[in-house]
Amino acid sequence: MLPLHPMSFATTPRKRDRGPTLPTEPRSPRLAVLIDADNASAKIADGLFEEIAKIGEASVRRIYGDFSSARSKAWADVLSKHAIIPQQQFAYTTGKNASDITLVIDAMDLLHSGRFDGFCLVSSDSDFTRLAARIREEGIDVYGFGEQKTPESFRQACRRFVYTENLLPAAPAGTQDAAAPTKSLQPPRAATPIITRIISQMETEDGWVPLGTVGNQLANLASDFDPRTFGFRKLSDLVRKTNAFEIDHPEGGTMRIRIKPVAKKQGRSKAPASRR
Repeated sequence: MLPLHPMSFATTPRKRDRGPTLPTEPRSPRLAVLIDADNASAKIADGLFEEIAKIGEASVRRIYGDFSSARSKAWADVLSKHAIIPQQQFAYTTGKNASDITLVIDAMDLLHSGRFDGFCLVSSDSDFTRLAARIREEGIDVYGFGEQKTPESFRQACRRFVYTENLLPAAPAGTQDAAAPTKSLQPPRAATPIITRIISQMETEDGWVPLGTVGNQLANLASDFDPRTFGFRKLSDLVRKTNAFEIDHPEGGTMRIRIKPVAKKQGRSKAPASRR
């Protein structure tokens, strides 16, 4: 019998025990925040980044403008606080906005890098409509931030549009109830038609629809719909204030709403006029 080679008894190396594997938390969406300093007020800075934090992580923060001018100087005081990188563009020619062109070029470079899940465009300028549409064509979400005067074309080109008037500093904490109305851009009754339209489009046997579903459909139908525009932080408080909908909120269940039935006026029937 031939002697067995020592390596014949070699066993598979034992894997080193590295201990329990820690679960990895899902990373927030990476966002590129591009601010048009000529068309955005520095007063919204705190509220802007608080709002963006609800969406994801502001990985890139850039602002474009001529910071040697008095118009954009206010932004210089908040750049370091929010880690915003200024992109200085001198106005070499009157009537030509080099800042807009630079912002578009950077946006396309960042888009083609493939590193971002969304873009935040902060401006009230309709010139960025095509940029927003082009980014969305690549399957990337665009969130717009601008004043209420922003043209509809730019607002609808974004997945969601937030009025910057709703981002201005509010009353000090503790002085205002969460359900209490705040300063509104429009009266609550102005929200009734679009909410009614959403409910009418949702076919149900008894007319009741979940409020959460209504909120999702509102975001799809009108990118700029925001309860804060009507003076309320929550959609449920706005719905109550309109007094145009019935509300059902069972204990431990989800809130439902439906359109209030129109009460028929009961009038006296007039007797037919007698012929003379």
